[in-house]
Amino acid sequence: MFKCVFSLLLCLAAADFLFGQNDKPILSQTPGRHIITSDGVNLFFKVKGKGTPCLYIHGGPGSGSHWLEKFSGDMLEQHFQMIYLDQRGVSRSTSPKDSNYTMERMVKDFEEVRTALGIQQWIIMGHSFGGILQMGYAQRYPLAIKGMIMINCGLNLNELGSSDWIQKACEFLNITDTIPYTDKSIPLDDRLQKLYGALREKDLFWKMGYASKKNKEIMDASFDEVPDWNKDLEKIAMSIKDYWVDFKKVTPDMKMPVLFFYGKTDWFVGPEHYKGVNFPNMMLWGSDVGHVPFLENKADLEKAIASYQERYKF
Repeated sequence: MFKCVFSLLLCLAAADFLFGQNDKPILSQTPGRHIITSDGVNLFFKVKGKGTPCLYIHGGPGSGSHWLEKFSGDMLEQHFQMIYLDQRGVSRSTSPKDSNYTMERMVKDFEEVRTALGIQQWIIMGHSFGGILQMGYAQRYPLAIKGMIMINCGLNLNELGSSDWIQKACEFLNITDTIPYTDKSIPLDDRLQKLYGALREKDLFWKMGYASKKNKEIMDASFDEVPDWNKDLEKIAMSIKDYWVDFKKVTPDMKMPVLFFYGKTDWFVGPEHYKGVNFPNMMLWGSDVGHVPFLENKADLEKAIASYQERYKF
């Protein structure tokens, strides 16, 4: 069910790069390259833009980096040197032979990319489920992180599909008797699946995260632009226990500057999911947007990023 709620669902001139094969940094403008991880996974990435290096940690699970580059790359690349990475088992990257998608292995990939690119410290930018991976990375490699930008991120998966989501779905469906969907004696997944099915059937699911049906169609079409999209991560991610930790509880331990950007009409994550997020060095930014500010309110997102850069001198 989480995949249903969270998934926002070119020719590749790729020059392969074997991890550990070159001692010199390879951070430069590139149309597409690959890094082979220490366990043999071929990770696709692009480096574009100027400024402080910034790793994009996509959500989904499995949404890839193509759509972010497509819809907001022109803006982001004016602020940062963006590293667009497709995670293992996603889009243009290959899958591990042992199906290892644990948090430990996922964040080790990020470290191996950073090392291969010769970056001492970088900013990490996450969206949606990417916030979970950001937190796992920040716990294990805090010295590698100069700052974190968290955009419409969920930090506790157990809160998603909460009463807010249910109430809003019922509102869109004109359901007045909400007891069958709020009754906690009924398994949550059963209740969510029933609502999800009804929203799809009535072609209303877009309302949970988008300002218009057309914008969702534009987003969906972007996924078709990458041939042979690898979907292995999305098939397994939500069965991995590592991701179901309440990461809100450890936010007070994270000392790096954080921009926490959330959508006031984002019913995928919940417009009040920011409550309980207590980074000690945080800029909290509520925006009039749903789940995809990169597409629907890029101006306010850029304003937030510029303010964050100004405050913390990035």
